[in-house]
Amino acid sequence: MELNDITYKINGCAMKVHNKMGNGFQEFIYQRCLEIEFTKAKLNFGREIEQDIYYDGTIVGTRRADFIVEDCVIVELKAVIRLEDVHLAQAKNYVVMYNFPIGLLINFGSTSLEFKKVFNNNDRYNSQKHLISQSELM
Repeated sequence: MELNDITYKINGCAMKVHNKMGNGFQEFIYQRCLEIEFTKAKLNFGREIEQDIYYDGTIVGTRRADFIVEDCVIVELKAVIRLEDVHLAQAKNYVVMYNFPIGLLINFGSTSLEFKKVFNNNDRYNSQKHLISQSELM
């Protein structure tokens, strides 16, 4: 499955959750609902998988992205009124640190569902293998 197909399915699942639940719940509620929709959509995913963070070859800590889908997309959820630069930076850091080609930042907290795609600029992901065009790269 191509990255665009995967992100399209993820966004569709998030839209279903937002349409049914609306805004105003805590992030973990949306996370649990999205897990149900991912299962229905037959997406392979892991929830809150711990990943090591390295600095200069040394592990300096761990973080957990909300979801890793199809072993190639990191999904970070928020339930805030407005996405801020710090949320986008967090999603971007996860994509780069965990070395995934793409991440989705999804916010359930506003009245309209918000999506942001973040890309890994690493040359490894500019290849045909992952089908990301140069115009899509941030």
